Amino acid sequence: MKHEANRTVDVLVIGGGNAALCAALVAREAGASVLLLEAAPRAWRGGNSSHTRNLRCMHDAPQDVLTEVYPEEEFWQDLKKVTGGITDEKLARLAIRESSTCRDWMRKHGVHFQPSLSGTLHLSRTNAFFMGGGKALVNAYYRSAEALGVRIRYDAPVDRLELDNGTFCAAWVGTERIAARACVMASGGFESNREWLREAWGQNADGEWPADNFAIRGTRFNRGVLLKFMMEAGADMVGDPSQSHCVAVDARAPLYDGGICTRIDCVSLGIVVNRHAQRFYDEGEDFWPKRYAIWGRLVAQQPGQVGYSIIDAKASGRFMPPVFPGAQADTLEGLARQLGLDEAAFVRTVRDYNAACRVGRFDHTVLDDCHTEGLAPAKTHWALPIDTPPFRGYALKPGITFTYLGLKVNERSAVHFGGRPSHNLFVAGEMMAGNVLGKGYTAGVGMTIGTAFGRLAGAHAAAAALQQGVEHAAA
Repeated sequence: MKHEANRTVDVLVIGGGNAALCAALVAREAGASVLLLEAAPRAWRGGNSSHTRNLRCMHDAPQDVLTEVYPEEEFWQDLKKVTGGITDEKLARLAIRESSTCRDWMRKHGVHFQPSLSGTLHLSRTNAFFMGGGKALVNAYYRSAEALGVRIRYDAPVDRLELDNGTFCAAWVGTERIAARACVMASGGFESNREWLREAWGQNADGEWPADNFAIRGTRFNRGVLLKFMMEAGADMVGDPSQSHCVAVDARAPLYDGGICTRIDCVSLGIVVNRHAQRFYDEGEDFWPKRYAIWGRLVAQQPGQVGYSIIDAKASGRFMPPVFPGAQADTLEGLARQLGLDEAAFVRTVRDYNAACRVGRFDHTVLDDCHTEGLAPAKTHWALPIDTPPFRGYALKPGITFTYLGLKVNERSAVHFGGRPSHNLFVAGEMMAGNVLGKGYTAGVGMTIGTAFGRLAGAHAAAAALQQGVEHAAA
């Protein structure tokens, strides 16, 4: 592959996932020449976006695969609730409104949608699913980018940038200098950098390093090299390095690229215990798509960073089944033995829970009236006794999807230095998601943020580059 050292491109896009591709496509549509640098080999292109499957969308009327309505205010309240208010409302609403208009543009670039999958709880109204999943979306965008003339290089990790008082000048890939009139950074968080995760999470009271037991649900290439560089270069930052999209996944999940198929989705239908066979949180707090991403952090705070999701036969058919079967037994004692839990403690926990259940009208599609009384922690919805064999259990561990520490931006998605926005350096996707996601998560909102700010960053980068080109020509 020939070097770009002697050619100044209009817009350089650093990254190869959804946000980067959206930026590249929009910049190219605006008439800018575009070079995209993907750190991964071609076979692994797309980053975490390859593991996604849907986009959370605001809509005021039914739209093809989206049922009923999901207005801006409800989307905002859902986001505000899961983040605990740790979010920039202006930027969040910008992304929400963008989600109502982006799908026609996505279709134009080859993305197809389908109705929500069977077993994906409560999502037909709020989330548009990609036909073929995130891999199909990424491939469609790459095909469209190539057809439009976006130049793409793989195995091209950017080590550092060349900056001049907040102005982007060039990027460095090893010893190669690549100049551009504007740049969009969209190279992800630091979730596959184990040393940085260890630093962020520290040691717990038992002397354990929780991060050592995390699975990385997505790509191994998001090591946060450019994020660290920007921190050291004085860029304004936002977010807590220990906060992330962190899900409770099958404890047998691979270290990298396990994706959605490693998720265990039956938490709200039973109970979750730690290795001491004790419950530690309300499994029925809210609908699963709104609360599933808190469970990785909850499990990470337990001894050994392990938990066990326990259900009985009544839960069968009510959730997307895991890829691999869990432990199964006809008695609670037998299940405890299979899971390696203390039998007496486990049976006592289940029986205490069963005795506390106040069963009304069970309905997993609403916040029903099945709850516990006199139990701590309570289970506030969908509380049914675990009394019908066979009993099943799934061992859980934390699975990091992406980290929330990022670069502070404005509505143009511009990087800031000392409170002042750069005129030609922009950022999108995981590298700035912390502006919207201070903590927590709700299904599909990562793709909403990546798509919205990827398109914004691409448009403003193209405008900055083309204006600079006009000025140079005039000079």
